[in-house]
Amino acid sequence: MSTILIVGATRGLGASLANLYKSDPNNHVLATARTTDPPPSTKNLTYVPDIDVASPDAGKKLLNFLHEKSISHIDIVIVTAGYFATESLKEPSFEAEEKMYRTCVIGPTILITTLANDFDMLLNKGSKVIFVSSESGSITLRHEKEGGGNYGHHASKTALNMSAKLLSLDLKDRSVAIAVVHPGFMRTEMTRGVGFDKFWDEGGAVTPDVAAESLLEWIEAFDISKTGQYWAPRGPADIGTADVILGPKDQLPTPLQLPW
Repeated sequence: MSTILIVGATRGLGASLANLYKSDPNNHVLATARTTDPPPSTKNLTYVPDIDVASPDAGKKLLNFLHEKSISHIDIVIVTAGYFATESLKEPSFEAEEKMYRTCVIGPTILITTLANDFDMLLNKGSKVIFVSSESGSITLRHEKEGGGNYGHHASKTALNMSAKLLSLDLKDRSVAIAVVHPGFMRTEMTRGVGFDKFWDEGGAVTPDVAAESLLEWIEAFDISKTGQYWAPRGPADIGTADVILGPKDQLPTPLQLPW
């Protein structure tokens, strides 16, 4: 039986991944929730309550839960938790940027290091760690075509990419494979909440269920030979600057390895 840990699993992509993985009776899915009263657990899906990845004690709380449940090895960790607030040159936000960094990079990095330091057992040979980032974190893909702004959103994803790269170097000798992914532009409450729903049709946005299927298929094929890399499992279709930076979209492969 495979043990899959999904961090941020009560809505959006995380919830879709949890439902998809639990459909296989050979999987045991651990799904974290920020609330102390998550949905009821099922036969092979166990909710882990009160895990706010932006909190300093999230890793310790998660580790205590895993010990209580006698979980000794995790095959796949997928960190989907995120936060998105818009900014502009005229309207930057210290508070919003701080929350984005805490949620999107500091919390995930500390959580994975906490798991990795648990006697080299939870994460060891064969484990895969997937950080859900975004193509917005690629410095190379930023272009005047899309303009500036949204500093915390872009920069926190770039910082997450760097943390993932460094973790891949630290854990390579243990044969733990680590990657960052752009799962696709999605029709979620998060993108609606910042007004990006007006771009859904033009940008080829998909539902979280569709993105989850593509990501799961990609994770199945992902291994240590690709550790430390940055990928778009759904390819270049929803990457707005792919054509001006990487070339004609119809000539780019799917999945697509992204530039840093």
